[in-house]
Amino acid sequence: MPELPDLVHDRRGSGEPLVLIHGIGHRRQIWDPIVDDLATRYEVITLDLAGFGQSEPFPKGHAYSMSNACDHLSNQFAKWGIEKPHVVGNSLGGAIALELGARNLVSSVTALSPAGFFGTFSRFQALAVLLFLRLSAFLTPAFLLRRLSRTRVGKWLAGSTLYVHPQRHSAESTYGDAMGLKRCKGFERTALHGVTYAFHGPTPVPTTVAWGTHDRILIHSQSLIASERLPEAHHVDLPRCGHVPIADDPELVTRVIDQTIAEARAAKAA
Repeated sequence: MPELPDLVHDRRGSGEPLVLIHGIGHRRQIWDPIVDDLATRYEVITLDLAGFGQSEPFPKGHAYSMSNACDHLSNQFAKWGIEKPHVVGNSLGGAIALELGARNLVSSVTALSPAGFFGTFSRFQALAVLLFLRLSAFLTPAFLLRRLSRTRVGKWLAGSTLYVHPQRHSAESTYGDAMGLKRCKGFERTALHGVTYAFHGPTPVPTTVAWGTHDRILIHSQSLIASERLPEAHHVDLPRCGHVPIADDPELVTRVIDQTIAEARAAKAA
């Protein structure tokens, strides 16, 4: 078996370990709006998945399957010296978090607009939007991405499918996200496996599934499918939030995470 890359990650704070997992085409910096607050209560680990951000891709022949992603992450947990962390994931990261929960490898799961609950139409709609975003970033020269990221219109073009409030992002953040999407080496191989992926559960750990009511990629109606497949989980709406809710309402997202972890602590103490 080929050697797999170690994941680039940041650690800050102290307390119970809390791992934050981004979605397809994104990077660990999506969690910046909430990391400092969370780090006052937990040891927070943000990571770049293989082939995204600064992490090297899986070698050729090693599939970007959900099973391989979970195996890789659980091995990274061991290398980092953590056992059964709390995990939070968005989109693809939300699906990975749920799969880790299904394997009972984590203490709690907070999944923000997770992949894996597609309807027939919404599966291909999501893929089309993601491929459009990828192609747009890939074909736009870096100098133009930087210039656009400084303008209100450019921020809207880059982020309106992901966020309700893309204008709140700094020029540097907008440019960094666009370049991350442009340069990532794991996008197509991940998307290929994502076309047929579905999550069925269950998760034997405290689990919250939270969905942005204004999600334009994994549309909010998928939350109904999630509630049917995971009746034991806590399901909440994130009002006025898009597909990546962390920047749209950091306080609400942080509160949902804290509540899930509190539930896990109570269950452990019972």
